[in-house]
Amino acid sequence: MRDYLAHEVRNVTVLGHSGAGKTAVLEAMLHFTKATDRFGKTSEGSSIIDYDPEEVRRGLSVYTSIVPIEWKDTKINFIDTPGYLDFVGEMESGCAAGDNILIVVGAKEGVQSGTQRAWEVAMEKKLPTIFFVNKVDEEHASFDKAYQGLREAFGKSVIPFEVPILENDEVIGSINILRDKAWYFKGDKADRNKSYDVPDNMKEVVADYKNQIAEAIAMGDDDLMEKFFSGEPFTEAELTRGVRLGVRNGEIRPVFSGSAINMTGIERLLDLIDKYFPTYGEQGTITVTDIDKNEPVELLTDEKGDLTVQVFKTIVDPFVGRISFLKVRSGVLSSDTTVYNPKKDKLEKISQIFIIKGKHQTAVGKLFTGDIGAVTKLAYTQTNDTLCEKGKYYVVDEIKFSEPMLGVAVWPKSKNDDDKLSNALNRMCEEDPTTRLVNNKETKENVLYGVGDQHIDVIVNKMKSKYKVEVNLTTPKVPYHETIKKTVIGEGRHKKQSGGHGQFGHVFVEFSPNPDSEDMVFEETVFGGAVPKQYFPAVETGLRECMAKGYLAGYRMVNVKANLKDGKYHDVDSSEMAFKLAAHLAFKDAMPKAGCILLEPIVSATVVIPDEYTGTIIGDFNKRRGTIMGMDMEGTHQVINALVPLAEMMKYPTDLRSMTQGRGKYTQVFDHYDPVPANIAEKIIANADKQDDDDE
Repeated sequence: MRDYLAHEVRNVTVLGHSGAGKTAVLEAMLHFTKATDRFGKTSEGSSIIDYDPEEVRRGLSVYTSIVPIEWKDTKINFIDTPGYLDFVGEMESGCAAGDNILIVVGAKEGVQSGTQRAWEVAMEKKLPTIFFVNKVDEEHASFDKAYQGLREAFGKSVIPFEVPILENDEVIGSINILRDKAWYFKGDKADRNKSYDVPDNMKEVVADYKNQIAEAIAMGDDDLMEKFFSGEPFTEAELTRGVRLGVRNGEIRPVFSGSAINMTGIERLLDLIDKYFPTYGEQGTITVTDIDKNEPVELLTDEKGDLTVQVFKTIVDPFVGRISFLKVRSGVLSSDTTVYNPKKDKLEKISQIFIIKGKHQTAVGKLFTGDIGAVTKLAYTQTNDTLCEKGKYYVVDEIKFSEPMLGVAVWPKSKNDDDKLSNALNRMCEEDPTTRLVNNKETKENVLYGVGDQHIDVIVNKMKSKYKVEVNLTTPKVPYHETIKKTVIGEGRHKKQSGGHGQFGHVFVEFSPNPDSEDMVFEETVFGGAVPKQYFPAVETGLRECMAKGYLAGYRMVNVKANLKDGKYHDVDSSEMAFKLAAHLAFKDAMPKAGCILLEPIVSATVVIPDEYTGTIIGDFNKRRGTIMGMDMEGTHQVINALVPLAEMMKYPTDLRSMTQGRGKYTQVFDHYDPVPANIAEKIIANADKQDDDDE
């Protein structure tokens, strides 16, 4: 593969619902362009794109892959992304590297939740977009139904450019709307290299579609609009120019059709991408931030610009080390050079640059503006870092990754696994920004957060295969708290005589509610030296030990003030240990009288959903003992803010996906603690007692 410059490179992110055939379309392109000698299939383990054992086992994409295609003196870097929602982080990193979007849609299934998400990404990023309706030759497939679904969901900018020819409900060919030509791949006329006139029975449909294209073109050009309304047909040059402009500004979203498995529509799809998608160099400039001066900087999107490289994905291999996927935003990256990471304030050595094609790597000497490649063994650089020349402080805007919300407690299966677990989990988090590890000191659990069940499952399997670490997963414990409602005095008297020095400590401690401080506040108002000062720390230590494991169910006790008011001591038998044990007894004496209650953590949840799911989500929050705090419309989406007990939200990511067909998103943050309702508190206390019995 030769070197390609910025005006010769197109970067296309491939999106769509899981199972629509994104990877199959790219495998077809590789095979059609003779980049591979066979059509690879994920399920058979022959794909060069979905090659990871997890992808082969599941029969679907789990990771983002780079698929460069050389086509008519240009290079198209396709970024194949997973369609399954659990692997949204891979999709988000892939979208950061793309400048155009290809959305693959199943002709049988039509618009699905993954199609909706892909469209939302295209709208958010304002990127040129093409639809490819795949599998038009399958039984019960319908291009017309799929197209109408796209147009109804996404508007009049969605216009067919290639439609299938049906004969006895079988697809035998296709018609290119702009060229008014038909190609056949079945029957007497089957010849991929020979075109025919549009069949008579489809001329009216083709004319209608062509009129839609002409109308969309006219909307973006005053001269063409006058020509359109006068009824004068556009020339081929006007059509080409108008479509190119329309695709770039979002007025036109072409719809193509074909079948990846049967290699139909692939050549003309490549032509469409080559003809109408902009190259990276056409952007002219990009805006980065000079973090030294805290100001924006405009850089040229060509080889003469200052070197600026964005790392959009990282793989940590136990043997190779860190593999960094990167895109050259400006300038030229050369091997055997030193670059600067301004975020980390570190120099990095670029030893070798690779062009990635699925699982294959090819070493190159340079990577030019707009191109995508990888380097190995960077010491400090991670995903979302920027590399530039020493003396420059340019930083590309960070990729905004989805916040992982589904938590599981991770436990090593054996002592041997315990030693390696921390390293494996940290490597997983470095690779995947939608993975988060939290050490909960209250519950003494390592809680791993992911996007969904399948995402967690992949992480667990990966730790086993790559790092030889096996784990057990449990539902994380809810960090309940306990507190008191009344002011009471507890007496603790510890006396033990067993030959020689005995043990003696006697205290009176007042416990009172203290909403001003979560941690216990210790005071002493002992009069006349009833308890010598040297024993005050021992009393405080004993009380803090009791507060760490509360009275009702063993949860941490908060918002309590403890005042040592009185006591007795013995000149010979008193000791720090005796007074610490006396403090324990005072706590046990006081708590049954103090009106102890359980407190539960309340989270502030923000849910973003299509408006049609509003009633469902509000009803569900009511079932979860939630309180709706506010609602706002953002475009077609409803933003709902609610306060909900954490205990009711442990499986919410999975439940939300089910309720909204995968179209809902949410985040949550801790807000405050509230008393637990009595009926629920009884169950929590009973479960804690049962757990204590089991432990014994």
